[in-house]
Amino acid sequence: MTTPTLNIKEFLDQDEKKDLLRLLTAGSVDDGKSTLIGRLLFDSKKLYEDQLVALERDSKRVGNAGEDNIDYALLLDGLKAEREQGITIDVAYRYFSTNKRKFIIADTPGHEQYTRNMITGGSTASLAIILVDARTGVITQTKRHSYLISLLGIKHVVLAVNKMDLVDYSQEVFDKIVNDYKTFVAPFNIPDIQCIPLSALKGDNVVDPSPNMTWYTGLPLLGFLETVHVASDQNFENFRYPVQYVSRPNLDFRGFCGKVASGIVRKGDEIVALPSGKKSRIKSIYTYDGELDEAFPPQSVTLTLEDEIDVSRGEMLVHPSDLPRIGRNFEAMLVWMDEKEMDAGQQYYLKHTTNTTRAHIDTIRYKVDVNTLKQSATEALTLNEIGRVTLATNKPLFFDPYQNNKNCGAFILIDPITNNTCAVGMIIDQINSKDIASNITDEVRRQMAQGISAVPLEEKEKRLDQKGCVFSIAGNSPEAKREYAYLLERRLTDIGRTVAVIDAVALQLDAEICHRIGHVLRMQGLVVICITCDGAGDDDNLLVITQERNQGSMISSSAERHKISSAVEDIVNKIVQ
Repeated sequence: MTTPTLNIKEFLDQDEKKDLLRLLTAGSVDDGKSTLIGRLLFDSKKLYEDQLVALERDSKRVGNAGEDNIDYALLLDGLKAEREQGITIDVAYRYFSTNKRKFIIADTPGHEQYTRNMITGGSTASLAIILVDARTGVITQTKRHSYLISLLGIKHVVLAVNKMDLVDYSQEVFDKIVNDYKTFVAPFNIPDIQCIPLSALKGDNVVDPSPNMTWYTGLPLLGFLETVHVASDQNFENFRYPVQYVSRPNLDFRGFCGKVASGIVRKGDEIVALPSGKKSRIKSIYTYDGELDEAFPPQSVTLTLEDEIDVSRGEMLVHPSDLPRIGRNFEAMLVWMDEKEMDAGQQYYLKHTTNTTRAHIDTIRYKVDVNTLKQSATEALTLNEIGRVTLATNKPLFFDPYQNNKNCGAFILIDPITNNTCAVGMIIDQINSKDIASNITDEVRRQMAQGISAVPLEEKEKRLDQKGCVFSIAGNSPEAKREYAYLLERRLTDIGRTVAVIDAVALQLDAEICHRIGHVLRMQGLVVICITCDGAGDDDNLLVITQERNQGSMISSSAERHKISSAVEDIVNKIVQ
């Protein structure tokens, strides 16, 4: 009997109908994460001939599986440093498919210093495989990874007890590890935990049931991955549609493009646009393949409305009977991912769905030791640290708690200077503005009534990353004074300073008024350059530069007209120091 063959179109059609499961592996160093995935690919016959040849060659050269054995981990450990040390450092992604499902596996590092890599790999995962060495059982790193997985809201966990061959395939050892693990993760409320004994190196219970563990009656790992139901993990109740782009190809069409973050939308549904509050109904739902009657996550569609209402990128369409939280203040769990320490006084860009706004970290309630789960006070988070914080944004956001709606409860913080992603956050819930530490108190109100700013000079200077000062330039030649002033402005701007120039000559301001304006701007944290009307004695080639710093300290210097450039560099070098 011949096996029926598929042509390329039939194969692609069949492959397109398979659903996709994204998963990650996590575990301690040398628990066998990369070996397990490599074995999964090998036993499911998802490797090409050239990959097999390279695997056999590399196993002999740099493998750690013993003589004449294939080191399956080499399929995943791609970096030179990983192969030399036998560990995973970066997140390695692998794609494969079976007759039942498509898979994207993220092999994440087990070391604590690579926590941010694990968070990155797990951000899109629906299932996590936590490997435990049967010889050591549940250890500190196992607990840390389980906490991070619960933080990410992953609802399906496979506890893979690996290296069962080294404990003689003992059911007693397996049962003890399972009991210890379930006791530890009970407070995390992970709804689905499947425990599988296996040996990645020997292939027991990876793809095929193990003859060495007949006492285990469950599915092998691949069988479970092919059948686990994850479609219901999506939020199909709360319709959220962040608008990504307004499509206007001609005068007769105006559609709102985006990805359905959660919920279901149908033709004729009443919607409300946030923040305007204007209502309309869904007229049509378009995709590349044509018009739909309904849309649901994670589909990308274009919606048209019955009415011409003003909607733009960053706004959100929702059902009027089911509104998200709307506010500027909320509490969140934050994972710090930048090598630069958190600066609580700094403004960051906060990107949430399709919306970007400025935000600052108001308070840090505590940080979590991911090894012991103990909470402690801190003034700042550093690389790979996790903390509970309150944030205040410059404009209202439309969000849900992360545990209810991952797509509308997640955000990232971006450094406005380097454009690096500083942190990822999971929103816990909205908080009252009265609970914000920076909220205006009665004492501050009294100070404002007396003309005292609610924002101290120190805070302004910290956010601008500079000290305010005033440079007053005097001289007989207006041209020379301007040349010096604008050259100094250019150089200070080049090194990141925020500068203002006051040309008192052009504005016909006397010295006193110019000095007062400069003082006001200095108190805003700015570097001010005043081109004064004052002369410099009888020498037309001489400029006198007076620098006024905080607390009224004065530093004077002079420069000859033909040495303006070197004089400016001297000033810049002093400021940098």
